[in-house]
Amino acid sequence: MRILTGIQASGRPHLGNVLGAIRPAIELSKNPANESFLFIADLHTLTSLKDGKQLRENTYAIAAAWLACGFDADKNFFYRQSKLAGYHTELMWYLSCFTPFPMLANGHSFKEKSEKLANVNAGLFTYPVLQAADIMLYDAHLVPVGRDQRQHLEMTRDLGGAFNNQYGENTLVIPEAKIDETVMVIPGTDGQKMSKSYGNYIDIFLDEKELLKSVKKIVTDATPLEEPKNPETDNVFKLYSLVATNDEIEEMKANYLAGGYGYGHAKQALHQVLVREFAKERELFNYYMNNIPELEQKLQEGEAKATIIAKATMERVREKMNF
Repeated sequence: MRILTGIQASGRPHLGNVLGAIRPAIELSKNPANESFLFIADLHTLTSLKDGKQLRENTYAIAAAWLACGFDADKNFFYRQSKLAGYHTELMWYLSCFTPFPMLANGHSFKEKSEKLANVNAGLFTYPVLQAADIMLYDAHLVPVGRDQRQHLEMTRDLGGAFNNQYGENTLVIPEAKIDETVMVIPGTDGQKMSKSYGNYIDIFLDEKELLKSVKKIVTDATPLEEPKNPETDNVFKLYSLVATNDEIEEMKANYLAGGYGYGHAKQALHQVLVREFAKERELFNYYMNNIPELEQKLQEGEAKATIIAKATMERVREKMNF
């Protein structure tokens, strides 16, 4: 089974990305029955980030993070969308000619910003069509997505179905969405969902001092040090519970309920656990970021493999279209 995941290059991966997306996707990729396609969606990122230097740095950081977390680029497919842009954008154009305007106008990503149309670029409007091309270009069977991306997968299926109705049912593979209702929602430093757009994330790949500064920004209530605290409502405890051992979690819970244990103590403990639990990942991330040629080689090797698949799909599509 082919499983495809795309990651925007809008910033460095954070704790929420690692726990909520990277680790689950890597577990799927370890199944020998699966072929995993992981690509960095740098073309999509242009809808919000125009700085080419920053986009390049983010791309390398994402690649380094996935490799550091255990993604096997040799056994799977690992590539940048932009390096196969000819195939992606060609299929996107064909699919665009089957895309009803109201479908895109009702897209979540567009509607969220439609009140200020001057700030909406055509790339954002047609984002779902490029996403559909990204998926069907590689004959993907399964696409892990969050609940907020369910609509885009439905659009992909609709566009693939319309295309196949015209040119034959075996032209494009219609993917299924893999929506894990149990996926963790990782709280950010302010209690909202951890997100780069909210600026409330924890970058686990920072050096130890900078990581501690990030942890210290976690919002807590004003309960005095000597009084008991409610672990169920505290952001520090919630994050600690996601990365610490069961014994450590129970010990911190007891400390909260007993009193005499401050949020400063809890933040120090969270920092120590993050450094310990991600020691290997942090070491490998820094290794790749300090050895960009090796990282680049991994990406280029993946792009060579992905090109074979993309080329075969487009040859099949062009033949069916009599191009």
